[in-house]
Amino acid sequence: MSKWFPRLYDTMMEPLEKRGFREIRKKLVHNLPGNVLEIGSGTGLNFPYYKEAQKVIAIEPEPIMIERSLTRAKNAHVPIEVISAKSEQLPFPDNSFDAVVNTLVLCTIPDPVKALAEINRVCKSDGKVLFFEHVRLDDPILGRLQDWLTPVWKRLCDGCHLNRNTLELIKQAGFKVTRIQRYYKDIFLVIETLNQK
Repeated sequence: MSKWFPRLYDTMMEPLEKRGFREIRKKLVHNLPGNVLEIGSGTGLNFPYYKEAQKVIAIEPEPIMIERSLTRAKNAHVPIEVISAKSEQLPFPDNSFDAVVNTLVLCTIPDPVKALAEINRVCKSDGKVLFFEHVRLDDPILGRLQDWLTPVWKRLCDGCHLNRNTLELIKQAGFKVTRIQRYYKDIFLVIETLNQK
């Protein structure tokens, strides 16, 4: 990762957070019970909204983002432990978590198929696996524009793929989709699933 991106992440996200992302995050995580794994927790923007979890373990590979998340973890309503790890190689036993949360992260993971397989492994059967992600649009013009912009966008935003078909990847990984909520003209999706073993 470049050094500027994690340092400016909160500043860049603030307009989106004010225009609805905070409410989306809150609805996504506030009532998750038990042991929760958060994938790619970044600067901890979800941390204030966990209310019911017994414990949250948050993984993040970027040291600057981990450092910036620690205050939010300390001030959270539930115990949150932030560790350095990559989603393609989760350092947890099988069936360790009651739920897994992914917010705006699958776009940057180098091998999302492997990451989803790891999520399946560490989440209990029928555990909730929740996603808030941006996706490639079906629109022929806008979808092609995302394809065209992605190589430059990846360099600027530390590997973010504007054109990743995240919903299809989730379905192919075997998660049972129970609900999809679309935002901002279908660019962003909340995808609620159950883990299928």
